[in-house]
Amino acid sequence: MAGLDAERRSWLRGAPPPRWVRALPLVLVAGVCAATLASPDPLDIGFLLGAIPPLAVLSYGPLATAVLGATVVVMLNVPAFRLDNPGQTDLLTICFVAVLSVFVAFVRSRRDVQLDIERTIAEAAQRAVVPPVPERVGRVRCAGLYRAAERGTLVGGDFFDVRESAYGVRAVLGDVQGHGLAAIATVASLMGAFREAVLDQPSLEAVAARLDRRLAVDSARLAQAELFATAVLLEFAPDGDAVQVVVCGHPPPVLLRDGTATEVRVAPWTPLGLGLPDGSAPVGRALCLRPGDRLFLASDGVWEARDTADAFYPLTDRLPALADGTDPAVTTTRVWADLLRHSPAVRDDVTMLVLAPARPHR
Repeated sequence: MAGLDAERRSWLRGAPPPRWVRALPLVLVAGVCAATLASPDPLDIGFLLGAIPPLAVLSYGPLATAVLGATVVVMLNVPAFRLDNPGQTDLLTICFVAVLSVFVAFVRSRRDVQLDIERTIAEAAQRAVVPPVPERVGRVRCAGLYRAAERGTLVGGDFFDVRESAYGVRAVLGDVQGHGLAAIATVASLMGAFREAVLDQPSLEAVAARLDRRLAVDSARLAQAELFATAVLLEFAPDGDAVQVVVCGHPPPVLLRDGTATEVRVAPWTPLGLGLPDGSAPVGRALCLRPGDRLFLASDGVWEARDTADAFYPLTDRLPALADGTDPAVTTTRVWADLLRHSPAVRDDVTMLVLAPARPHR
């Protein structure tokens, strides 16, 4: 799971300013100096110097802003620059703007420090809820990608995890009701239940039933709450030659085999939290695996992404070419880039998980 990278966090949202913004005050100083010294006649461009201290506030701290403000005052008083011999009122105005800019730079720098601390704490808390997927769990190579729909967050309404247990490597990918910060509490509850269930429950169906019960209990504790989530659960056999699949209202996994992409046919069950019918557990499907097989799981943010013509993203059609190769991480990166080309304005949480089991050497 990537952090708040450049594609999601611009400099207006807390990232460091780009180089051209930092260079702008210096370029303006150099440009005014060069123009006035090269011109045989006085130039009426002294007013440009008044913009340098406010521009410095965008990129620099109070000390650098003060130095640039002092530079402006000196330039206005150096006869060689011939900047129209500014009057006393002009000089006082520039000095006031420079002092005010230093104060604003001081306040901004203090706020930036506080925001960095709060952002670090928020990222640590969100990563604790849905941590990055390890490159390998047991005999299964893994790669996950998560892009939350709400800007400034690492976690939304999607969740995934891969855990090793005495019964084999188990994985889950799902989507809770809603998205953004409001859904994080439900995600945290489900993730905690899954991590406990994979250790205790002897079957994947029992793990799904435990997640269903968790949401039903949480929903009963909240007035007028109807918590539910869709999910797909997998359990790989210890030798990697088979996988058990349980689908609870979620799109099924896609099997990548010999250059083709095929949805795994599994009898769907009701979403988690709506109560399993007649108290029974869901029924999964066992699928035999061949060497080189991979499973691709995705959330609704991938399956239901639309272009400007309102056409859905053709995942199964494009996946074979995008998954060409053996590195699961490359597959998720390619699909994400292709998804953005198809639907530049992605408005839902996007989650992908690629699992590649490896058989033991005989």
